[in-house]
Amino acid sequence: MKSFFKYVLATVTGIILSVVLLFVVGLIIIGGIINSISADKDVVVPDNALLIIDLKYELTERTIPDPFDGIDVPGFVFTKNLGLDDILKRIKAAKDDDHIKGIYLDLSVISANFASLQEIRDALLDFKESGKFVVAYSELYTQRAYYLASTADRVYVNPEGTLDFRGLASQTMFLKGTFDKLGIETQVVKVGTYKSAVEPYTLGKMSDANREQVASFIGSIYDHFISEIAASRKLNPDSLRAIADQYAVRNADDAVNHGLADGKKYKDEILSELKGLLEISQDKDISAITLTKYKPKTQLAGSSMRDRIAVVYAVGEIVGGEGGDEIIGSERISRELRRVRRDDKVKAVVFRVNSPGGSALASDVIWREVELLKQEKPIIVSMGDVAASGGYYIAAAADSIFAQPNTITGSIGVFGLIPNLQGLYNDKLGITYDGVKTSKYADMLTTFDRPLTADERNILQLEVERIYDTFLQRVADGRGLSKAQVDSIGQGRVWSGQQALAIGLVDRLGSIEDAIAAAASKAGLGDYRIVTYPAIKNPFESLLVNTTDRVGTWFGKRELGEQYRYYEQVKEAIQLRGIQARLPFELEIY
Repeated sequence: MKSFFKYVLATVTGIILSVVLLFVVGLIIIGGIINSISADKDVVVPDNALLIIDLKYELTERTIPDPFDGIDVPGFVFTKNLGLDDILKRIKAAKDDDHIKGIYLDLSVISANFASLQEIRDALLDFKESGKFVVAYSELYTQRAYYLASTADRVYVNPEGTLDFRGLASQTMFLKGTFDKLGIETQVVKVGTYKSAVEPYTLGKMSDANREQVASFIGSIYDHFISEIAASRKLNPDSLRAIADQYAVRNADDAVNHGLADGKKYKDEILSELKGLLEISQDKDISAITLTKYKPKTQLAGSSMRDRIAVVYAVGEIVGGEGGDEIIGSERISRELRRVRRDDKVKAVVFRVNSPGGSALASDVIWREVELLKQEKPIIVSMGDVAASGGYYIAAAADSIFAQPNTITGSIGVFGLIPNLQGLYNDKLGITYDGVKTSKYADMLTTFDRPLTADERNILQLEVERIYDTFLQRVADGRGLSKAQVDSIGQGRVWSGQQALAIGLVDRLGSIEDAIAAAASKAGLGDYRIVTYPAIKNPFESLLVNTTDRVGTWFGKRELGEQYRYYEQVKEAIQLRGIQARLPFELEIY
């Protein structure tokens, strides 16, 4: 009887929990429907308004629709995160919007790379050309946040706050020691002295060649970082370097004394100053609108024009198949490139590439579609934060390539990484394999339970060299260089966008807006409409497809914090298939 009541109680509890869960999910879905219906309603921008920009989230290339946007559910916080595309459009629109009188930058930690920040920085500088003001404030400026804040007319920091300014660094996690303990051997075939993507699995520290290339491109990015801040703050670049070398700026007093900030203020004092700039009395509230809610009507201009420029986004790792919003699937991107090639309304194409590379085969499939498109209409590549290895491969055939000075590019090289799990299987887990085969190589690369033979390794090395030779030819044909020239700047070496311009891997330094203008000019267009591909999934499709991954990622980041990226690195290594043309897995500058 006792067990019966336990069973009944457990059943009732389960039913109650299920009902509550269904109620909450239903509430969220209903809210999402209401939100999506009302999403297109015009938001009235008040007169004499202040535009607030807050970028405390992980920046993506495009705004990804979220059915939870704008929903208020007790215990849940849903915020809309704008992609780089909408951020740039809205800042540009605000420049000419008579309702907007200035921008307030509320900055601290920013999860964005320097090339994306450069685009936003340039947009803010362009906004200032209108004569409108920009004010920045933070309790804690990271270096990336300060890179944006330095564009402001006035930069303020909390009196007890900090401003981090100590130079750039790049660090890689090496897993060889871990693999040794687990009995895992990583067998490598590669071409390229500087092709360092395999080093985390074969070495315990950076090779001399890798250290040389990282020091070179990070030095180039740092030079640009210093020169941009020096120009905005009217400081001597050498003085800024000395400040960083000595770590002379650590707190608010240091920041003001060295000219990196204009003053120390609390939030109420900032509000008072903003009221003065807006020319309103101190007893009145500021009319403010966030960048998220600001939807200028100018974004709809030209929607009825027949001539179009297509912007095709290729974001993430390159793989075979369909991919996703943040994964470049060769089938999906090739299909989109064919679509715009066959669309008579599309007169030119901007191919936005933000990718560390990936599958060499998938890269070549996409390259072919770029080559075919180029034969029929202009195609301009705009590089984002990174367009390296396979990311450069798919860009090489374009008419022209744009990059930011701090874009990571190059890495023209190829590798294959084959795990030998014999030590793990046999010694650690007690697992053994046995079988029969009809020919010498029938069991090659099947269960990874043994080391490669000399013949097998030689076969794979020849294949890698063949693919590298094809890679060289693709770049040589696209860039008008000889294969020998490409090999001399290839060998897997990574370059900054600034360096890539000097050696002929890119044509111009500039933003995606500059690339669009170049495409319009090459196509002879005056008036045109911009259309983007691939289409982003609608909010509910995105919800159904991504909920599990998003929840898993959220819990992982919550529990592991900054260490979550190392989990991602190991996960990527395990999932590697085929010969790769890509950057090192973990290349982060901070």
